[in-house]
Amino acid sequence: MRAAIAAANEDKDAGAILMTGAGRGFCAGADLASGGPRKEGASTGENVAYGMEIAFNPMVREIAGSAKPVIAAVNGVAAGGGVGLALSADIVIAGKSASFVQVFGPQLALIPDMGCTWYLPNLVGRARARGLALLGEKLPAERAAEWGLIWQCVEDDALMEEAMKIAAKLAGGPSNAFGEIKRALDNALTSDLSTQLDYERDTQGMLGDHPNFAEGVTSFLQKRKPNFQ
Repeated sequence: MRAAIAAANEDKDAGAILMTGAGRGFCAGADLASGGPRKEGASTGENVAYGMEIAFNPMVREIAGSAKPVIAAVNGVAAGGGVGLALSADIVIAGKSASFVQVFGPQLALIPDMGCTWYLPNLVGRARARGLALLGEKLPAERAAEWGLIWQCVEDDALMEEAMKIAAKLAGGPSNAFGEIKRALDNALTSDLSTQLDYERDTQGMLGDHPNFAEGVTSFLQKRKPNFQ
């Protein structure tokens, strides 16, 4: 996964990244049978933390930090860390049969990881985040969309078509601005209004000198579709 994300980021012909599950589910979470990466002489807990440090956490950071828009098409269940994997994307679209389930606490006596403890309260609020994490009940895709956990829920047979439409639209957009939009929205989570206004000013000053802004203004005045770099 990390190699694929890196390759897409380096590919100048790729304007967006789309990830989905191969098979009947998006992601079933960690492979508990394999035990994951191990260090000689380490305890079980130390090995769990080690796997997060060298593999899972870097993957979440690389997906969330991608300069290109990332779309997750959730087909079937997203369980455990699979929820964090999906929510690391910028836009999450799910089929109606999809669901999101936090198995960490009720099933494994662990806290949610792969960013779930950050994404859930920020996206759906304190009460819903605690309910999902403590009870471990499946959240159907339709309700996830109603709650604002994901962008959209569609019919299963339309999932990939709709996801590709979104990817194509983003791929044809101003990639330089999209990367800055992602950074600005993330920055706002730890800024007050005055600080964020300064951030917006500085970023607009930089983007305003890019050819894409001139093209956007010209195309608007000429009432045509912009041709962004």
